[in-house]
Amino acid sequence: MALTIEIMGGRLIDGPSKMSMSRGLGMAKKSEFLASPVLVPLQGRRRQERVRGAVKGPVAAIREDIIKATSYTSLPEKAVRFKVRALVTVRNKHREDLKETIVKQLDALTDNIGRNVVLQLISTEVDPKSKEPKRSREAALRDWSKKSNIKAERVHYTAEFTVDSDFGVPGAITVSNKHQREFFLETITIDGFACCPVHFPCSSWVQSRKHHPSERIFFSNKPYLPSKTPAGLRALREKELRNLRGDGEGVRKMSDRIYDFDVYNDLGNPDKGNHLVRPTLGGKAIPYPRRCRTGRPPMDSDTKAESRVEKPTPLYVPRDEQFEESKQLTFSNGRLRAVLHTLIPAIKASISADNQDFSSFSDIDVLYKEGLLLKVGLQDEIWKNLPLLKAVSKMQESGEGQLKYDTPKILSRDKLAWLRDDEFAREAVSGINPVSIERLRVFPPKSNLDPEIYGPLESALKEEHILGHLNGLSVSQALEENKLFMIDYHDVYLPFLDRINALDGRKAYATRPNSRSKRVVTPPVDATGSWIWQLAKAHVCSNDASVHQLVHHWLRTHASLEPFILAAHRQLSAMHPVFKLLDPHMRYTLEINALARQNLINGDGVIESCFTPGQYSMEISAAAYKNFWRFDKESLHADLIRRGMAVPDPSQPHGLKLLLEDYPYAQDGLLIWSAIESWVRTYVEHYYPNSSTVCNDRELQAWYSEAINVGHFDLRDADWWPKLATSDDLIWILTVLIWLASAQHAALNFGQYSFGGYVPNRPALMRRLIPEENDPEYANFLADPQKYFLLALPNVLQGTKLMAVIETLSTHSPDEEYIGERQQPSIWTGDAEMIEAFYDFSAEIREIEKEINRRNADPSLKHRCGAGVLPYELLAPTSGPGVTCRGVPNSVTI
Repeated sequence: MALTIEIMGGRLIDGPSKMSMSRGLGMAKKSEFLASPVLVPLQGRRRQERVRGAVKGPVAAIREDIIKATSYTSLPEKAVRFKVRALVTVRNKHREDLKETIVKQLDALTDNIGRNVVLQLISTEVDPKSKEPKRSREAALRDWSKKSNIKAERVHYTAEFTVDSDFGVPGAITVSNKHQREFFLETITIDGFACCPVHFPCSSWVQSRKHHPSERIFFSNKPYLPSKTPAGLRALREKELRNLRGDGEGVRKMSDRIYDFDVYNDLGNPDKGNHLVRPTLGGKAIPYPRRCRTGRPPMDSDTKAESRVEKPTPLYVPRDEQFEESKQLTFSNGRLRAVLHTLIPAIKASISADNQDFSSFSDIDVLYKEGLLLKVGLQDEIWKNLPLLKAVSKMQESGEGQLKYDTPKILSRDKLAWLRDDEFAREAVSGINPVSIERLRVFPPKSNLDPEIYGPLESALKEEHILGHLNGLSVSQALEENKLFMIDYHDVYLPFLDRINALDGRKAYATRPNSRSKRVVTPPVDATGSWIWQLAKAHVCSNDASVHQLVHHWLRTHASLEPFILAAHRQLSAMHPVFKLLDPHMRYTLEINALARQNLINGDGVIESCFTPGQYSMEISAAAYKNFWRFDKESLHADLIRRGMAVPDPSQPHGLKLLLEDYPYAQDGLLIWSAIESWVRTYVEHYYPNSSTVCNDRELQAWYSEAINVGHFDLRDADWWPKLATSDDLIWILTVLIWLASAQHAALNFGQYSFGGYVPNRPALMRRLIPEENDPEYANFLADPQKYFLLALPNVLQGTKLMAVIETLSTHSPDEEYIGERQQPSIWTGDAEMIEAFYDFSAEIREIEKEINRRNADPSLKHRCGAGVLPYELLAPTSGPGVTCRGVPNSVTI
């Protein structure tokens, strides 16, 4: 009688035995059986839940001493076969269109006749005869047809593999989808080996073989440096990377998984007219980082420009980089609100020019109370009877709130705070752009531009302009005591100033006056001066909004990170420990950047429509990349020191001293930076004990080299690029990338609506210059300064359009993953020690949140606590969904 004994959910077969059950397994004679099964109690081998599935080394499926016993038998040499079981988790779609439903049902029917999902295990070992990796027999997923109508978010399937006893440890699994429809494979867990369950975190869309004939390869969660890759996985490791790189040819399909580089040659649309011609960003003429290649054909009118894909048709990004369903739903709902918020003012403005401008501050207040219909006068019956507007009106009446704006946080505690100078200054250190402020080191400040082109370098600012505001100090004393700070957009704006001011309805200054514009505006002493001062502050805020959006936010986080992400997918195997570390910090970034090219930074897009620089916006971003951006200055410490906001000080907890102590962004940022760096150091030193392991890691070196030499091609020869030769080099590089993707982006993004949702507080566009006494408009300004001020701000359409967009951009989706969190936290790696280290990192992040809460309640910290003062929560690690003005996601997700 054949002996069948369960081993962790599997069983041995083909093992004939004459053994008496009274003997016990250890007492059997060698001649009585081919190989003995080993009973390994399931519960006796399980580790704590938090590290379940993370093992430090392979364990034989059947005890080695018993396998060796077979060499003494006279039976034919034949390995015992046994069965192991796979638990496969597939994530369902919440919503399906009719076509998807029909195909789903067809797949359920044809699954029973062999058009199914087939899996095959691949060992870490090579067969000594074939020199190929050992493979199990193929196994099909069971009960696909029976479970096709289950509505749960996740559906679990099983499969049963037959493997030989000398199979070794599974290191990879192939999946072949013979259905017509893609499915999202979340995880696979193999039970039945003595090495505990083997986990395969997949999180990937598996395409039909009809469209993608090659089988998919997934690796187990055990990390391997390239030099330590088991023999059975080496070829598969290289094959998978070749698949992800592609050949650089052809138009990409939405189902592809190919990562490649290209220039920004798709922002304009010359086929629609000269007004939409935009220069290519990237190349010798206009240096810029590279973006994800789509391979679309060129424009008819310009073969160097890539053809446009307009919404709602999606732009290509690799399939696994596209938004998951809950994220897509959140983003789509935000876009619907944005469309409605833009459509209604546009209709009304096209009918009557009288409705294009805000006529009073109460017009703006109405947007938060009654909504757009009342603001634009569409509550009248004549308008409500139009079919489209009738439907919109019903939405308003239904209480869905689609046409109301949420009250921005800047108005929640003190409605008049935006008027005060102290709030104006406070937002420079704890607002949405806390990275422009710098310490004044020389007076008057000087430009770094070419004086032959732009005139004298010295500012028109003189000592007499500021003496009355230094608390009795002289300028030299204030400089010596580090009491003078400035926000300076002069060198960013001046090269574009004449072109911007030539645009219809756009007016700007370079903020810090120079000899070409000698006017200096000082705090007021009378009523006229007060309105002049408010206009001057509005212009500063407008400049700040553009530099914040185009340079600090888009360039320094979104655009500069994309080359590192593309190179990581192309050069680092999913088995590589550095890829596993970076993986959560790359989520959704390629998708949101593609959406930005389609709707935000494109010609006539949101940025051009709503920000002062208009069609020159992305050229300003590119100029900043060429002249100011340096990767070696992107760490928090280096940036604070560069701006003069801190000096090195080894005696301080973070190795530097803040010269402005009440600086919430820097105070909280240093806590998060330190936690990230500590976690990265622990992780890197675990895999790279010395410099030679860093230098000899060919995947690691290829990743960093490609990110620089291809992704940042135009700056590749700069001498400031950090080297990658030691573990300390790697720690710094990885810490910077994680910082930029998480905390830096959060600090610059998720407060946009809270501060900019009230147009007068942060106008992104200015339409009037400050009037001077000899100007024709000066009399109008004196007669009605409020009207003049509102006419200088964005009009209704521009203002509401930007409000709607930044509300969407400030929104956390329900599937957001915050710093200190990971999908499948106990199995993302098979390294138990690193799982424990990650839990320590998570605990430190929770303590940081408590410290931030404590600081926000400390009355001695005036920039984050006080009457009507908003607490600084942009670096508070966690958040609920929606517009919260807090929360640090792992990656650039919006």
